[in-house]
Amino acid sequence: MANHPTSKVSTSNSPLGYLEQANDAVFVMGEDMRLRLANAVLAQWMNEKSPAPGCSVLTRLIGLSKSIDLFVHKCEIALSGTPVRFECLIRPQNSMLRWTEISLNRVTSNHPDTEILAIARDISATRNEIAKLRHQSSHDELTGLLNRREFTRKLKLLTLNHQTDHTLLYLDLDQFKVINDACGHQAGDDLLERLARLLAETLQGNGTLARMGGDQFAILLEDITPENARKITNAIRDAVAGFRFFWENKYFDMSTSIGIAVIKADNVSVDCVLSAANSACLVAKSKGRNQIHVHADSIECAFLKRETAWISRITDAFENDRFRLYYQNILSIDSVFGCFSHREILLRMIDEDGHEITPGEFVPAAEKYHLMPLIDRWVIRTLFYRNAALWRGALKMLENGESNSMPLCSINISGASLNDDYFPIFLRDQLNLHQIPPRSICFEITETVAINNLEKASSLIREMKTLGFRFSLDDFGSGMSSFAYLKSLPVDFLKIDGSLVKNLDHDKTDYCMVEAINKIAQEMGIKTIAEFVGNHIVLEKLQAIGVDFAQGYCIHEPEHLH
Repeated sequence: MANHPTSKVSTSNSPLGYLEQANDAVFVMGEDMRLRLANAVLAQWMNEKSPAPGCSVLTRLIGLSKSIDLFVHKCEIALSGTPVRFECLIRPQNSMLRWTEISLNRVTSNHPDTEILAIARDISATRNEIAKLRHQSSHDELTGLLNRREFTRKLKLLTLNHQTDHTLLYLDLDQFKVINDACGHQAGDDLLERLARLLAETLQGNGTLARMGGDQFAILLEDITPENARKITNAIRDAVAGFRFFWENKYFDMSTSIGIAVIKADNVSVDCVLSAANSACLVAKSKGRNQIHVHADSIECAFLKRETAWISRITDAFENDRFRLYYQNILSIDSVFGCFSHREILLRMIDEDGHEITPGEFVPAAEKYHLMPLIDRWVIRTLFYRNAALWRGALKMLENGESNSMPLCSINISGASLNDDYFPIFLRDQLNLHQIPPRSICFEITETVAINNLEKASSLIREMKTLGFRFSLDDFGSGMSSFAYLKSLPVDFLKIDGSLVKNLDHDKTDYCMVEAINKIAQEMGIKTIAEFVGNHIVLEKLQAIGVDFAQGYCIHEPEHLH
């Protein structure tokens, strides 16, 4: 127990003498709230060696007007004979603020007047710790903003009973993942902290700001006209667009997509409000960078709801084994390659009613909601498992001189897998597990994905080709600027876009374009494959041009790969 200086207030006739060494402040006062006896702790609180008997407890110890009113009220109760205990914020003269827990009891003494025995315990540290825990439970640790839980609670209170309109903004940073991947999570955290400060400064106290998770923020604008809400929203967008993030000699331009939902003056659920704002934000993001969209019951929002429903449908298909592999043969037009066995692996999903769903329906949603790496890996694992024996048998025949070809399977990979640094490791693991000869696999990358990730695509292709894999550039020819990129992409095959091939029998412009693409490819030592070959006239045109391979329904209709 700590020792404190002994107060010079007399305790010879007091029951408090044995508490001189107590950690709590102990004192006796009369009905007039004036000090009669005090221990050393109280003297220390008041920064005095000896509080003078007769001094006012209210002014010298309590000090704060609201606390004085509370203290007087509690003393009246104690004087009536009922002990009381309460928490009170005090400011002793010449000392600091303290949160105290005070107990008051009426006592019998030799003094002719009624006296009150008071014991005050300093609970400032406990209160501060509780306040800290409450703050942590309601605020985001990184940015110091309200967290999703506290923001949702505040929004719920607002929507329970309100008579005016409010506005909810939902923000999603457009380039956060790029910075996080390029510079690391430390850079991402630093960016979020800076943007949180920027948003708070831009709002100037005119809204409630929260971090909803990841790179998403929400702002609640209360009692505001639509015109003022638009001004604030535009100011926020402009502030973020004008912000440049610097990290280790690199800089990044920033922008944000913002969804707006109006909270009307009637009872609405919090889930509906947040869903509306989030949906509007997704629409804004789908329009491109730096966009604002106001929620409305429109065809656009209905489309978004259908699109987001694919997340659960795709997940459910994985859980219930409702993905299927198909294949379509690729024909060698030139007789020199007549013995060459080549096929493209295709993917189908079976819906809840047993109907077949083509990739064109579910892949756009899978790309938007980051499910393509999961799909790509399923395709590779499943194909390797089912074809392992076939490939090993073909390899053995080659080694024995019984054959001069190796069956080649083309597999489509997404931009997400292309950007996944762990994808090559995954491939090596699968090769080792199933003992697959790499030269039997050709990965197809679309022209758009390759151009948008040129450096990454080139690096991955070169790395994987050292293992024996082959590569094909898919959907080539949508723009003649494609030729400039071929020098950077060491691909083995070039698949001519089907939109140029399907009308080859009657469209001279398409014929000339296919001819030009084929000539450039041949000069570069790249084999060409024509997609969407629908009839034998088109096939004859391709043969006249000198295209190497053809693929389409007139050659082979897709079959289920067992």
